[in-house]
Amino acid sequence: MSKGILPSAAGVVDLRSDTVTLPTDAMLAAMRSAPLGDDSRDGDPTVRALEERAAELTGKAAAVFVPSGTMGNLLAMLAHGERGGEVFSDSGAHLFNSEIGSVVTVAGLVPRPVASQRGAMQEQPLAQAIGASSSAGRPRPALIWMETSHNGAGGTVLPLAHMARVHALGRSNGIAVHVDGARLFNAAVALGVSAQQIAAHTDSLMFCVSKGLSAPVGSLLVGDAALIAQARAFRRFVGGNMRQAGVIAAAGLVALDTMIARLRDDHEAAGQLARGLAWLDPALGEADHVQTNILRIDVAGSALSAAEWAARLEAHGILVQASGASQLRLVTHRHIDRAAVERTLAAFSSVASKR
Repeated sequence: MSKGILPSAAGVVDLRSDTVTLPTDAMLAAMRSAPLGDDSRDGDPTVRALEERAAELTGKAAAVFVPSGTMGNLLAMLAHGERGGEVFSDSGAHLFNSEIGSVVTVAGLVPRPVASQRGAMQEQPLAQAIGASSSAGRPRPALIWMETSHNGAGGTVLPLAHMARVHALGRSNGIAVHVDGARLFNAAVALGVSAQQIAAHTDSLMFCVSKGLSAPVGSLLVGDAALIAQARAFRRFVGGNMRQAGVIAAAGLVALDTMIARLRDDHEAAGQLARGLAWLDPALGEADHVQTNILRIDVAGSALSAAEWAARLEAHGILVQASGASQLRLVTHRHIDRAAVERTLAAFSSVASKR
């Protein structure tokens, strides 16, 4: 790890997100020595190398590097869907809860939430929604959207068989399928499969190198060559073109080469937290629901709101995210070791005993 960046060095255990990680020494070295060019003109060689690596890992023909996952998802919407079309996804998707402005205002799509269970759309309601959308007087179907791992559902992972059936439903109705795979590699590690096996059930996919993989900035959108050519044009349209972006792309290359396998350590840390919290109070969570590195803790039965829990935990040096009035989100990452888990459990115990 890079010197001086471990959150616990400042007496803080930061569980708000896996985006709080900072670059490794290998990433910083690669950033200093990366070959550079103007990515929006003649191309940046390091960016091209990262895009080629992303396409190779996912089995897609091409990729485009973007500053954020939100932009990658937006480019997918712009490239796949015509304005006024419907986008189908589960109601708890990050798309609808955190990116709805992009959906409606920029892409001009109509959100169509579908009943789901732990992040997986129920297939019969999805088919019925698509059928209704195809009828006269309704917006036409534009895009089917899946998310894995699923942030809102506590890091759950979509089964490959489910993804295959949804993709087949899309093909049979002439509708493209996009996957928000911000934490794609967490899903792959949890399933024990390659990223390519997940991406096989998509027409396009976005993944981040700054979530869990410790790169400082960046996401990749992958798909066929025609789609990515469109996405590049839209990237310029929304102000996403960068110049010597190889400085940050270099860290992404190191992330893909060195940080994927260790994600299982983050999953184990999340499991330890979940088991410890369930032992303290079964109402704080179900350990068997934790599949990756995200815990969603319902504190509705507590005398404290989520914000009050977060404030009291912060007083113990533990940072968590309050999500709404009654839910806490904890995300493990490479800075969360056994000692950090134990400190977190001790803090929860202290707060629980005084509420």
